[in-house]
Amino acid sequence: MSRGERKAMIAPSRPGLSLSRQCRLLSIGRSSFYYAPKGESAEKLALMRRIDELFLKYPFYGSRQMVRQLRRDVRAGEKIPH
Repeated sequence: MSRGERKAMIAPSRPGLSLSRQCRLLSIGRSSFYYAPKGESAEKLALMRRIDELFLKYPFYGSRQMVRQLRRDVRAGEKIPH
């Protein structure tokens, strides 16, 4: 049974069986019951797109050279596409 299916089985307002106990019985961390994933910001997505473009153009760049190239882009006034 997947984690999503087990998470769907939890009934927070169930009398006589606490939420902690339900999570323990279903082998789910209580914090993961409350966790709601956040999406990426537009700025971060744009930066990831730019890194992908640079990687396709310069596949031999390592992390340090990639950072230098990104800094050059910023100094040259290039806007990261949104």
